[in-house]
Amino acid sequence: MSIRIASIQLNSQTDIEQNLTIIEKAINHAANEGARLVVLPENACLMGRQSELAARFDEVAQRLGKMAKSAKVHLMAGTLPCPTRPDGTPVPNERSRQTSLVFDDTGEQIARYDKIHLFRATVNDSTGNYDESKTFEAGDTLVVAPLHIDGQVVRLGLMICFDVRFATLAQRLRQMGADIISVPAAFTHRTGQAHWQMLLQARALDSQCMVIGSTQGGTHHIGSRTRQTWGHAMIVNATGEIVASTERTECSQMGFEMVMADFDTKAQKQIRENMPIFECFRI
Repeated sequence: MSIRIASIQLNSQTDIEQNLTIIEKAINHAANEGARLVVLPENACLMGRQSELAARFDEVAQRLGKMAKSAKVHLMAGTLPCPTRPDGTPVPNERSRQTSLVFDDTGEQIARYDKIHLFRATVNDSTGNYDESKTFEAGDTLVVAPLHIDGQVVRLGLMICFDVRFATLAQRLRQMGADIISVPAAFTHRTGQAHWQMLLQARALDSQCMVIGSTQGGTHHIGSRTRQTWGHAMIVNATGEIVASTERTECSQMGFEMVMADFDTKAQKQIRENMPIFECFRI
């Protein structure tokens, strides 16, 4: 039996309430189309001004859990800036953790992953230099979350954006039992155009997992600045084949784009048996 997965593309701005309204519409739309797992992009609830959202972390997390419960879906809720570490201690120096939360279809939080690889690059765009370490503290723990969906257990390996550039992370998630890997992202337009599709396909081939790329897309107005993200939400199967893609940067007037694909446990198992790369692994 297959499981329907929805990957959501957003154009989040600096109004948290408006972003949450669009997110709820997207989740409900996905549920109405039969999705059992919905994956949101990085910075789903807010682009820029992360301290504002961090101050509301608990409240917003609870609201996202209620959305999952209401729609009766499992929800990988993109990312939220969390002011505390998993052990409850505050993140020092006025920074936070870039955190992915997973909720089951009762609204219970069942997993948390803190982004390990923080984006640092010089990009030929209006921002120029990016360094997430100024805002965030890196996590240090890999996470694979078991999802109990329609009598099946499907294991979701968690990545965030820049993590997708590190093949070893995808391989370790597979070794930990991952069937699917989620990649909520906010790729710059330049780096996304150059690398987004190739990276998702490469990580799918590295891990022999289905990879769910959920993205920000379009122009984001952050005070007097603007930022361009690449969009192109995409789902890639374990052979590296693109099985769904928005094929565009901008979002529709609804405020979101959505692509869907069916995950078939037996079909993916056959792919792995036909080419047992992890049994051949020697390094």
